[in-house]
Amino acid sequence: MMGDLTNPKAIYLKGFLFLIAGFVSAGLIVAKTFDWQITVLLAVCVWCFCRFYYFAFYVIEHYVDDDFRFSGLIDFVRYLFRRRGR
Repeated sequence: MMGDLTNPKAIYLKGFLFLIAGFVSAGLIVAKTFDWQITVLLAVCVWCFCRFYYFAFYVIEHYVDDDFRFSGLIDFVRYLFRRRGR
């Protein structure tokens, strides 16, 4: 198993590579369709997934259950199922 990424420069590089990959893939989708409705739907889709990610990792930890720390979306799903069982 790989260790945690701890080098700040590598962390920034990884983040900006994700940003570039997102812009390139969205640009290719828009260029392929040339449809403003698809462009708007893509933007809404990306925005909604970003808000969900924020909800799962920030809102839950800071406003709902400050004792639990998530390390990924799978942990978040496990947390939801455990809470539902209570």
